[in-house]
Amino acid sequence: MHTEVLSADHDSAVTRAVEQLRAGKLVALPTETVYGLAADALKPEAVAQIFAAKERPQFDPLIVHLPARDWVDRVVRIPPEDRNLVDQLMRRFWPGPFTLVLPRQPIVPDLVTAGLETVAVRMSAHPVFAQVVRGFDGPVAAPSANRFGRISPTTAQHVVEELHGRIPLIIDGGPTRLGLESTIVAVKQGGISLLRQGSVTAEELSEYPVNKEFITGTSICAPGQLPVHYAPRTPLRLIPSADTFSPLAGQRVGLLAWQTLKAKGRFAAARVLSSKGDPIEAAARLFRLLRELDALNLDLIVAEEVPEKGVGAAIMDRLRRAAAR
Repeated sequence: MHTEVLSADHDSAVTRAVEQLRAGKLVALPTETVYGLAADALKPEAVAQIFAAKERPQFDPLIVHLPARDWVDRVVRIPPEDRNLVDQLMRRFWPGPFTLVLPRQPIVPDLVTAGLETVAVRMSAHPVFAQVVRGFDGPVAAPSANRFGRISPTTAQHVVEELHGRIPLIIDGGPTRLGLESTIVAVKQGGISLLRQGSVTAEELSEYPVNKEFITGTSICAPGQLPVHYAPRTPLRLIPSADTFSPLAGQRVGLLAWQTLKAKGRFAAARVLSSKGDPIEAAARLFRLLRELDALNLDLIVAEEVPEKGVGAAIMDRLRRAAAR
């Protein structure tokens, strides 16, 4: 399959993307978080192409992106006791990097939800993605546009590296702004459960009532919950500080540093997440820098731990899953 890359500035970019979706085909689109691989969420045969292109197991549910708020009640069924809380969350965090898990309507195919009775929904704030979905005028399933379990793509070139020849169209909207997938929250019985860390932080959500009853056992109830995810091909290890680590003799090790390049001479390559110690900047750079180190044929990548406050908690979540082999 030939994969075309079209700049988002091109006059026909949005039209071409909408045509692909209406034809039941895939298109990679930029969002404010990472690049997404989009398909018509209401066509199982279109959604099946997402799983095939990504080599994604069908027990891992997808996020459904809505074109407008008036689609909410067509896709999800909000219990009366949760309506006020859901409305508050949507007013505050939509459009944006925030996903809600709610009971689904029958219109949503089983393949999208992995057979669950809930579905994850959000509205993207990215102007290109929003314009395409509004033009399509329907819900779009759009997980990250990469091979399953690999580092999420934050540029169109990353999508090319992952999916060239597997999908027909990539819309290049430049680097994504946030660099981490959306925060995911389940709402049930008047409270919220944080299922995935993201740019909307636990601190921002702390003012809302909590329901700890949602997650039972170890079942997957939202995207991004698998213990191994976001991983480079090169083995990755978390370390407290570069000062605490010494490579073995002859071992080529890359360092993903938090703020400064301490002990730089010990490492074959090094990258800094944020010289200012800014977790928002670090989040935006995380996946790109991991990809750069992964491309150097190293024996090991070591990543310094970052402070687990605000977005730092989401960075640590991604690093732990990437290191869990």
